[in-house]
Amino acid sequence: MSGLDWFVLIATLLGIAAYGIYKSRGQRNINDYLKGDNSMPWFMVGLSIMATQASAITFLSGPGQAYTDGMRFVQYYFGLPLAMIVLSIAFLPIYHKLNVYTAYEFLETRFDLKTRVLTSFLFLTQRGLASGLTLYAPALILSALLGWNIYWTNLFIGGLVVVYTVAGGSKAVSYTHLQQMSIIFIGMFLAAWMIVHMLPEGISTFDAAKMAGKLGKMNIIDLQFDMSNKYNLWSGLIGGLFLALSYFGTDQSQVGRYISAKDLRESRMGLLMNGIIKVPMQFAILFIGVLLFVFYQFQPEPLFFNSNETKALQSSSYAGEFKQLQAQQEQLNLQKKEKAIHLHQAIQNKNETEIQELQAWYKQQGETQSQLRNSLKELMQKNNPAAETNDTNYIFLRFVLDYLPHGLIGLLISVIFAASMQSKSAELNSLASSSIVDIYKRMWVKNASDAHYLKVSQWATAGWGVYAIGVAMFANKLGSLIEAVNILGSLFYGSILGIFLVAFFFKRIGGHAVFIAAVLAELVVLYLYFFTGITFLWFNFIGAILVIVLGSILQIMLPKQQG
Repeated sequence: MSGLDWFVLIATLLGIAAYGIYKSRGQRNINDYLKGDNSMPWFMVGLSIMATQASAITFLSGPGQAYTDGMRFVQYYFGLPLAMIVLSIAFLPIYHKLNVYTAYEFLETRFDLKTRVLTSFLFLTQRGLASGLTLYAPALILSALLGWNIYWTNLFIGGLVVVYTVAGGSKAVSYTHLQQMSIIFIGMFLAAWMIVHMLPEGISTFDAAKMAGKLGKMNIIDLQFDMSNKYNLWSGLIGGLFLALSYFGTDQSQVGRYISAKDLRESRMGLLMNGIIKVPMQFAILFIGVLLFVFYQFQPEPLFFNSNETKALQSSSYAGEFKQLQAQQEQLNLQKKEKAIHLHQAIQNKNETEIQELQAWYKQQGETQSQLRNSLKELMQKNNPAAETNDTNYIFLRFVLDYLPHGLIGLLISVIFAASMQSKSAELNSLASSSIVDIYKRMWVKNASDAHYLKVSQWATAGWGVYAIGVAMFANKLGSLIEAVNILGSLFYGSILGIFLVAFFFKRIGGHAVFIAAVLAELVVLYLYFFTGITFLWFNFIGAILVIVLGSILQIMLPKQQG
């Protein structure tokens, strides 16, 4: 990176942190700190909801996911708009009526203390680990491609977030989200524009999309019903609906964003804004990966996108074998460029015969490239058994570093940092809220002053920040990070959602029955994950339904006084 890139990066990050602290000055009590004094307008609520979900993993791994697997990941979000409507009707009125700090306060009113604590514990377990992953993801990739020390990168990102989140609380989270999302939208738009700008003359965005479609990358809808298929219309609508209901309706990192709104109407508008914008936003992020795929049909495609691993091979005893693989890749790149030109012309001329011939060639080429990559991975593991052999998360950033002008590189790197910071700040705020309100204030120190609870909330925020940095320091290689984070959430969200659905819609089921049902459902979900081939999106549906069904059965079986 050049001096200009460093200036853009540092000025952007420090500006975000300073702005958040400035706008949130004057915190007086726990309501100010954890709920922003209920002063957030709907558009800031909506942006904050989107920012909390859109971590650095979204912008690093999303384009790489589409590059390797096409657009079908977008189906993961198809249930989200419907979930926003359900939450606005069923969940929000109760949260606002009870004036809760956390989603789990309601569960004690409806059931009992142990159910509230269990749900809070499941949330703290899942979100605490996820906060480490959302910090680890950008640090890992930036350290690999830029040569930075991963531990110092973790400390820098995590430390900066801890400072302004501890100082500013919920307001700092919301105000910095506004700035971060603005930078992210600008940066991603410029990246997409640059990709299209660097395509050969005469090839537009629409032409690139048609080429990608012929090569199997515009696979937006898959109607096949298969529970082992990760992404299809049914897993997106059903599994995605239940995941979105649990994440946005019961995860304190999201609930904390919209209960800080001025009133019920502002909260609803913020949620509905997310429902309207989120799917097109994710489509656009994935489409950048599709554009990159077309771009690399005309430009030399790296055999492996993590340059740190290939540099290690170049200076090893396997350098000669690596050079031979590189030569084969270069020859393949020349052939791809020629075929890509012919494919574009065939599409323009509507020559279906030639298109089919080229599709057959690309299929064979894909098999050849897979063999080359597998050979390279074997060399990498011979040279270093701990080598990272999955480069999906490096595809977009490798393009940024190789092709974009200085200044814009700094902006795109700051997008990755900003995305990491925005999700991290919301997570720390929500973890502190649940820790203090659901456990510390409820079970340990019940009648202290506002000043005391404000101080321990700040200490809890800092403590969870240190924990997240610790998880990031020891995180292992995870493959596609955008999948890893969603898998982790799906292991817990189904059981949590089931508890809330029982609370809202099954009035005759009591606390003891739902508590046992939730524990059993969580054990079943973990068994399905470790010992079956069922894909993770279905765990949200299975976990929720199991809590409802088991809770109904247990309510009948248990003595009345225990129900």
